[in-house]
Amino acid sequence: MKKLHGIIAAMTTPFDTEGNVDVAILERMVDFEVEKGIKLVQMTKYYNHRPVRINIVEISQGANEDLIIEHPDDVVELALHAHLVGADGVGIVTPTYFTLDNRMLIEYYRKICQQLPKGFPVYVYVIPQLAHNDVDAATMQKIADACPDNVIGVKYSFADMHRMIEYCRVNDGKFSVVFGPDELFLPALSMGADGTVSGCAACIPEPYVEIYKCWKAGDLEGARRAQLVCYDLSRKLRYGADMSIFKNVYDDRGVGGGHMKAPLMDLQEEDVKKLLESVRPYYTK
Repeated sequence: MKKLHGIIAAMTTPFDTEGNVDVAILERMVDFEVEKGIKLVQMTKYYNHRPVRINIVEISQGANEDLIIEHPDDVVELALHAHLVGADGVGIVTPTYFTLDNRMLIEYYRKICQQLPKGFPVYVYVIPQLAHNDVDAATMQKIADACPDNVIGVKYSFADMHRMIEYCRVNDGKFSVVFGPDELFLPALSMGADGTVSGCAACIPEPYVEIYKCWKAGDLEGARRAQLVCYDLSRKLRYGADMSIFKNVYDDRGVGGGHMKAPLMDLQEEDVKKLLESVRPYYTK
């Protein structure tokens, strides 16, 4: 099965003022990522109608400001559609709200994967600070054992390097790990991660692309310098805590970012001004 590598840009969903997806902006966003050297993007269920122009990772259960879909049948429907349109794989987030024990988590992924085509990659999406349920490394191994034809890795979006290293040891070190905390991209690569899924890298890709370029070339000093830039930039972008920040940066770069969807709201004008003053030095032509 194909593994993900490098930078996966977690693009925001561009809504118009009525809450509909702005397809024209979406197309410009994809073109922008390609132009800046991004090879993979994370998209949500709203993007399913988009023709595949670069490798696509569809997050089947929802991400960013989109609705969360928790019923396994709905996840299967979206995952099958992702396979149909040529996605390289899906990320399936843990169920939310109710606490699931390890047995329930294993069965949740087993039931989904048994309905998917063999060889279609699934990344278990672990983001406990938002989705409530966590998956320890021992349980991840059991999920991988229960779903050998699909579960190839994990998208881990919590800044715990200890856990990330434990994930890298699943399946005798052959488990694919893509790390969400992009301020730790280089340390994660050095400890065995395959890449990062980054919202910050979506709207300002340049320094994150530089990290991976230097890493692949064996230029550790260059990668370190770029990582320090990204460390500061991630803080200015608030680590993706507010999607409107990313959307305003897209707007400022001439791409367009669209609006937030209720109950979330766009940034106020004075906050936009402060934001752009702080991040414009990180743009490159």
